[in-house]
Amino acid sequence: VQLQASGGGLVQAGDSLRLSCAVSGRTFSGYGMGWFRQDPGKERQFVAAISWDSSTSYADSVKGRFTISRDNAKNTVWLQMNSLKPEDTAVYYCAADWFGTGTTMSGIDYWGKGTQVTVSS
Repeated sequence: VQLQASGGGLVQAGDSLRLSCAVSGRTFSGYGMGWFRQDPGKERQFVAAISWDSSTSYADSVKGRFTISRDNAKNTVWLQMNSLKPEDTAVYYCAADWFGTGTTMSGIDYWGKGTQVTVSS
């Protein structure tokens, strides 16, 4: 299974970005998909997830601003990020959790390479 994240970039506070994660390999629909982020020197943190049965979860810090979605026909999960803040700056990683929720690092089976999101004030 391979995960390819894309869509990061440099934006100003208040702007929007949409991250994409394309998954190849085993049956995508069976995976809970998560997005995590990490600042240099800090632990990787949960951002959002969509389970294999499409239940969604969000970190409190992004509720109301970020939306996770998936299209099983396209083997892709997206993270729409609105009203971005400088504290959202991090490397964002997508992750796959076989028949799981995608919310906890211990449950993750596969990680993609990260994509950098930088939000300037």
